[in-house]
Amino acid sequence: METRFSNTSERYKNIISQSSLLCSGSPAVYQLRPQEQKFGTLTRKTVGEKNQKKTNKTILLVGESGAGKSTLINSLFNYTIGVKFDHNIWFEIVEKENRSQSESQTSDVIVYEIFGFEDETLPYSLTIIDTPGFNSTRGIKHDVTISQRLLDLFRSEDGVHELNAVGLVMKATDNRLSDRLMYVFNSVTSLFGKDLENKIVALITHSNGRKPKNALQALEAAKIKCVTKKNQPVHFLFDNCLNEERTEEEEEDLKHADKTTVSGMSQFTDFVEKTSPQKLEKTVNVLNNRIRLTACIQNLEDRIKLIELRQTEIKQTQEALKKHEEEMKNKKFTIEVDEVYKDKEPINGGMRLVFYQAAVTCSVCEENCHYPGCTMAWYPKHCEVMYRGRCTSCSGKCPVSAHVKEKWIYVTKTRKVEKTLEELKAKYEENNAESEKNLSLLETLEEKMETLKTEKNQLLEEAYQHVVSLEQIALNVDSVSTHVQLDFLIQRMKEKGDTEKVRKLEEMERRVDEGTRAALQYMRGQLTAAGKEVKKLM
Repeated sequence: METRFSNTSERYKNIISQSSLLCSGSPAVYQLRPQEQKFGTLTRKTVGEKNQKKTNKTILLVGESGAGKSTLINSLFNYTIGVKFDHNIWFEIVEKENRSQSESQTSDVIVYEIFGFEDETLPYSLTIIDTPGFNSTRGIKHDVTISQRLLDLFRSEDGVHELNAVGLVMKATDNRLSDRLMYVFNSVTSLFGKDLENKIVALITHSNGRKPKNALQALEAAKIKCVTKKNQPVHFLFDNCLNEERTEEEEEDLKHADKTTVSGMSQFTDFVEKTSPQKLEKTVNVLNNRIRLTACIQNLEDRIKLIELRQTEIKQTQEALKKHEEEMKNKKFTIEVDEVYKDKEPINGGMRLVFYQAAVTCSVCEENCHYPGCTMAWYPKHCEVMYRGRCTSCSGKCPVSAHVKEKWIYVTKTRKVEKTLEELKAKYEENNAESEKNLSLLETLEEKMETLKTEKNQLLEEAYQHVVSLEQIALNVDSVSTHVQLDFLIQRMKEKGDTEKVRKLEEMERRVDEGTRAALQYMRGQLTAAGKEVKKLM
C-alpha cells in the first residue's frame, strides 16, 4: 500500500505541489490551487499552460443547485489528468463554498481551464464553464442574474465565444415532473439560441448505473430541445461518491460507482470530441434580446398605462363639461379631475461588490429604460438596452448622454386638482395652430383622445414586434420570462380589435407546454412565499 501511494505521489507530484491536503485517508483528497484571474463579473481558474497547437473543447454545465455539478466537474478533472481508482488519490478543482451570504449572492460564473494533459486520457484540452445553480435559496432574482453573467462571458473579449456541448445536470433521482424541475429546465433552455439545440445533452448524476427511466421521462415530458438518439434524450451516467472514504465493506460498491462514472466520462468526452464547436453569436443575440425585450415591454407598459390615465383625465373633463354646460358661461367655473403627473421614487439598490443595482432612466423622456434587472452596468453606456450609442427602450430613443443610472425610478401618479375653464383651455390648446381651428374645448378634447389612441396603438405594435423577433431566434421562446408579457399584450390587442395579432399571441400562449405552465406556477409560488417573508420582517 505504501509503495503504491509513493508511486501515485510521484506520478502526480506537480499537481500535488499546487494543492493542499484535505484528507490523508483512502483516497487521499487534495484541494487544487489553480491560477485565478478575475475579469469583470467572471472568474477563470487555470491548471497548466495552454498549447495553441492543441485542440481545446468547451463544455457549459447548467442545472439546479444540489444536482451534483461541483462533483461532476471534479470527476471531469480527475478523468482528464488520468486518475484511476487504484491510484487511491482524488483532486478537487472546485473550491467548497464557505463564504459570507453577501458574497454568495454574487457567485461568479467560473471558467475552469485544464491544459497540458492531452496525452493522458483525452486528445484535447478542456474548458469547463460552471454556472451558479438555478433555484437556490437566493431566489428568482439570482436566477435572472445567471443569464446576465453568461451574457457577460459570451460577449467579453476575454470570455468564451464557442461551445462544443451544453450539459444539463440532473439527478437520477429526479423521477417526476415537478413544478420545481420544470422551472429549472425552463430557465436553462431560455438562455440559448436555436443553434445550440444539437449541443445539449443530459448528464445524470447520483446514478447506480441503471437506465434512469424516470429522469428521462421527465426530460421528454418537459419537451427539452436537446440531442436525441432513437427518440430518446442523449444522456450519460455518473456516480457522485468517488471521493468518499474507501472502507473494506464499501470498496466493491465504490468500484462499481467508479466503473459507472468512468464509462459515462468515456462516452461523454467521446461525444464532445466528435462535436464541432458552435459560435455563440446567436445565443448572445438571444440573451441581449431577452434583456431588451423585458426592458422595452416594461417601458411600453408604463407608457401605455400613462396614456390610459391621461385618457381617464380627459374623459372626466369631457363628462364634467357636458354636465355643467350652463355653468361654463361663468369664467370662474371649476371642475375637479385626477391630474396625471410624474414623480421620482427611491428604490432599493446600490453597490454589490462587482455590480451596481439601480435603474437606468432617461432625463429627456422622463422614463424608466431598464428597471428592474439592471445590475451589470456601472454606467448607462454599458447597459444592455443601449445600442450604437442610443437607447432602445425610451420613447425618444435618446442618446446615452441623456440617461442616468441612479437609485430611483419615475412613477406615474394622479392627484385631485380643480381646474378653471381658462386653465383647461391653456392645457389642451397647446399651440396657436390648435387655437386658430376655432374648435370648442370638447372638440379639442376629442382630438386629444384620438391622438392618444393612435400613440397607444403604435406602442402596442412595437411591443408585439419584440415578441415576434425573439421567436425567430430563441431555442425556447415560450419561456417564463416571455410568457409573463403575453397577458398584457393580449388584453390590450383585444381592446384595440386587432384579431390577427390576438390570434398569434393566443397561439403562442396555447403553445406553452406543461413545463412552462408548471414553471410559472412554481415561480408565482416562490414570489408569494417571498412576499410573505417580507411582510414578516416589516
